[in-house]
Amino acid sequence: MRLAQRIFTAKVYRAVLRNLALDFDSFFASVEQQERPELRGRPVGVVPVMAETTGCIAISIEAKKLGLKRNVRVAEARQLCPGIAIVESRPEVYIAYHRRLKAIIESCVPVKKVQSIDELECELTRDFGAAPERARRLALEIKAKIAREAGEFVRCSIGIGPNWFLAKVASDMEKPNGLVVIDDADIPGKLLHLKLTDFCGIGENMETRLHRAGIETVAKLYAASAAQLRAIWGSVEGARFHAWMNGGLQEREPTQHNSIGHSHVLPPQGRNDATALAVLHRLLQKAAMRLRHSGHYAGGLHLSLRYRDDQDWSTDRRFNETQDTLHFTHVLNELWASRSRAFHGGAPMQVGILLTGLLEGAGHTGDLFEPEKEKNRARLHSAVDTLNKTFGKNSVYFGGAHGATDYAPMRIAFTRIPEPELEEIDPSLQRRLRPKEKP
Repeated sequence: MRLAQRIFTAKVYRAVLRNLALDFDSFFASVEQQERPELRGRPVGVVPVMAETTGCIAISIEAKKLGLKRNVRVAEARQLCPGIAIVESRPEVYIAYHRRLKAIIESCVPVKKVQSIDELECELTRDFGAAPERARRLALEIKAKIAREAGEFVRCSIGIGPNWFLAKVASDMEKPNGLVVIDDADIPGKLLHLKLTDFCGIGENMETRLHRAGIETVAKLYAASAAQLRAIWGSVEGARFHAWMNGGLQEREPTQHNSIGHSHVLPPQGRNDATALAVLHRLLQKAAMRLRHSGHYAGGLHLSLRYRDDQDWSTDRRFNETQDTLHFTHVLNELWASRSRAFHGGAPMQVGILLTGLLEGAGHTGDLFEPEKEKNRARLHSAVDTLNKTFGKNSVYFGGAHGATDYAPMRIAFTRIPEPELEEIDPSLQRRLRPKEKP
């Protein structure tokens, strides 16, 4: 059987439009351009700190057209693009835009899942069924409403498909400001020009595995059977991938988050043992506050240090599940003291803390031997958390973090959108520990 015939006869799913993927283009940089008219039309790089050695965490559409890519070093960006504007990241502004944009989108279509700060998964109702033109009109309405209510410089690419997987692929096909619909008639013809790595779930390692199996093109990928892909993946994920790319509705495994943590790259002047330990305490106290806010308990602590020349040191310890920052602090100090002498007096470049082995509060059993101590510690930490949320971060902190309270500011991770109300200040409390009495 010829390859083209095998591709189309392998398709056994009926693709009905069910998902809309919305991806904001150059989100941080676009927000800066919306907020600051002097940046509009210019190449822009957004950086975590103003330093020539740091990398751009976002670059504008104009900068991308000139060949710059995310993570390019500032010094290199200036060399490749002499007119580029470098601006410092403002996470609280981007989070505020994210919330505002989510509300705008939800007024048009239900948001099923927030994939990241600049990417949303929306669910189409049955009304859209196999009506690509209706879905396209909806997408255009969303774009128009964003332009009216958030600003014309905040642009997005939208993909529509029978599942999240294909909708996501579609959203990446015509960036920036694109709109692509993939329906039953488009599978797989509309996708055959793509690279294997354009599909979610195929990175460099998986691409290598596929090549070893003789699959070098998307056409050959579509010609493969579910059993073949399952064998290549080495798990049921291969069969799920087969279903997704053919428009099927195989459910994705829920993401399991079994740790809460933070890491921080130390500035040159802070690359010494004393500062590194203080920053670790600062990270630990942030993580512990998030842990309590989530209602979880942690049963382990992981400590990591990175030095020059890719030298790493890490260790961890297990313990009974707790939310107690003081207990975590004692463990951290013991782990720090246990590090190899070869690393004493070194120049750590990056430090990290993870609280691991998370347990939901409903599954926690209180301390049978020191219940009063656990109760009193819980009251102490609740009071500290309340003070910090009311009056601002580091209004109260434990002594180990002294001298490092300005380190590790709020950052937006790929899979986590921080809560300014938790990490900075909660304006709804109006800087009051008790609600204002009504007259």
